[in-house]
Amino acid sequence: MITINIVRDEENNRIVSFAVEGHANYARHGEDIVCAGVSAVSVGTVNAIEALAGVELPVKMKNGWLSSKIPHLSDKEVEAKVQLLLESMIVSLDTIAQSYGDHVAVHDPQ
Repeated sequence: MITINIVRDEENNRIVSFAVEGHANYARHGEDIVCAGVSAVSVGTVNAIEALAGVELPVKMKNGWLSSKIPHLSDKEVEAKVQLLLESMIVSLDTIAQSYGDHVAVHDPQ
């Protein structure tokens, strides 16, 4: 199962980190559409944050694991873009989890 853990600042609900770990085991390696979908959304979000907000997130990736701590940004406009992209990632991952709940779980304290 793929588990996505979202950590938020309790004071302002800001996403401060996320971690994606595990394997969906929906199909054989190389044919797993669930794993491919989660990977595309999570890695795509990291890339979008860099391309659209100009922020390079500190990312750790290794064999079925992706995590990042979101830096606190002093530019409020850039911070808002980053948070919007992260919220969009959560919506997309929740959508995948709704269809493939036996293979994906999103844990978001919101």
